[in-house]
Amino acid sequence: MLEAEFDTPYMQALKRFLLHEKHLGKTIYPKGADIFCALNTTPLEQVRVVMIGQDPYHRPQQAHGLCFSVLPGIKPPPSLVNIYKELQADLNIPPAKHGYLLSWAKQGVLMLNSVLTVEREKPGSHQGKGWEQFTDKIISILNAQPKPLIFVLWGNYAQNKGKIIDQTKHLVLTAAHPSPFSALQGFMGCRHFSKINAALVALGQEPIDWRLPSETAIELK
Repeated sequence: MLEAEFDTPYMQALKRFLLHEKHLGKTIYPKGADIFCALNTTPLEQVRVVMIGQDPYHRPQQAHGLCFSVLPGIKPPPSLVNIYKELQADLNIPPAKHGYLLSWAKQGVLMLNSVLTVEREKPGSHQGKGWEQFTDKIISILNAQPKPLIFVLWGNYAQNKGKIIDQTKHLVLTAAHPSPFSALQGFMGCRHFSKINAALVALGQEPIDWRLPSETAIELK
């Protein structure tokens, strides 16, 4: 569904930009093999839930291509800590000691950042280079699918990104961003995890198991 998009002029320009940045010796996150982790882990035809983030974490060993998620062994960032708090309040699931959310993605949760790369220690540095158009295309494809999907839009950025979604067909859940700067303005108490599962069950689908495996279980895989 996306193959032709990689041949478009804007994606070719984006590719040249990334190659030039690497040629200059800049460190880019996530590593190349993980840039499309969200799409590779949750192919568009398997998507049931869509979470939209902004751009990847910009510090070492954090980003691996899923929004809000960090690699095993890395301390969960503040926004993810608040996500865990809401998950516990909503479904009584104790916070995981890690921030690796791959098991959610494997169950059909597309964890899509709007921008898929970033320069080390420079948040937002790859905005406006073409990624937004690419991820808009992804959202457009999903929006056009006949089956109802659930879109989770936390914060103004994600909500603006999701304006094209047909809310007569899809369920759109909105709340404040889980960042410590805004979590108390409507994220905490949103109960989105139980609402997602209730909607999936109503569609005749299996609910998401939001419990995360222990780090030991991750290492054994």
